[in-house]
Amino acid sequence: MQSSPHAPRTATGTTPDAAGSAPADRAARRAVTVFPLLVIAAGVAGLALPGTFAAYGTDVPYLLGVVMFCMGLTMSLDDFKGVARRPWAVLLGLVAHYVIMPGLGWLIAHLLHLSPALAAGVILVGCAPSGTASNVVTYLARGDVALSVSVATVSTVLAPLLTPPLTLLLAGQYLPVDAGSMVTDILKTVLLPVIAGLVVRLAAGRYVERVLGAMPWLSSLAIAVIVAVVVAGSAHALKSAALTVLLAVVLHNGCGLALGYGCGRLARLGRPASRAMAFEVGMQNSGLAASLATAHFSPLAALPAAVFSVWHNISGALVAAGMARRTHPTAGGAEE
Repeated sequence: MQSSPHAPRTATGTTPDAAGSAPADRAARRAVTVFPLLVIAAGVAGLALPGTFAAYGTDVPYLLGVVMFCMGLTMSLDDFKGVARRPWAVLLGLVAHYVIMPGLGWLIAHLLHLSPALAAGVILVGCAPSGTASNVVTYLARGDVALSVSVATVSTVLAPLLTPPLTLLLAGQYLPVDAGSMVTDILKTVLLPVIAGLVVRLAAGRYVERVLGAMPWLSSLAIAVIVAVVVAGSAHALKSAALTVLLAVVLHNGCGLALGYGCGRLARLGRPASRAMAFEVGMQNSGLAASLATAHFSPLAALPAAVFSVWHNISGALVAAGMARRTHPTAGGAEE
């Protein structure tokens, strides 16, 4: 699920430099540590009080809209200018994301013989755009944050055009997929809130800057409630499906990170850009996947997205820490 910290502004809304700074490092690490704990607590609450949270299933799209509006508030026109500066690298990241993760989702669902609902849920996670948590962990890994932001931005903007047909193609064999209705939902819950947030940022940037630090945590709360609702909706099936879903999520995320990094290296993008590619491919906007699964499939189909929300933040932080330890910054912040 899309994490609340919106890099490259880290958890405080500030933009880190190439080499990183101690305050920005602390803010980013705090964000990727606190967020999974908050989501786990929300999942436990949903499991313990299913009757309380399941009733809010119809509110999930609105909660996702809040998250995406906060994302829009943290964006600027510079995020789009980065696409024009390196179109080839951004295109490669976009293609890798929308080929590798959907394909892995289908393959894992097939190999693990998942039930139709879980298979559709895993595939839907793979067909979602990049999550903004990828930007934060790219920063922590000493990766190419500008490339990460550009790929995440473009993948989000193109989600209404790519996510529904990919889901129909790969998950249609498991459950009926109304691609047209899915396009409408993505437009309403993702693209329009992001655009609205960006417009507000452009129109009232001076005032928005004052509250940017609160945006990640507002998003975190909204995502936590989404997880609680999703878990509550499938609480009856969670005990029998939990281990299978966790295995599917770990394989999906892990293979995505590895293949994303491999694509960057094969394309000779260099280590920082390859690190960005790893996280842009392997980390998903699982909040969108949970919302779409709840609306179009079933609460059980949304369970993989809820588990992915926790796991990809944990794995991303661990992989980023390992990458950062192998980085030897020079005075200009580049790898030796």
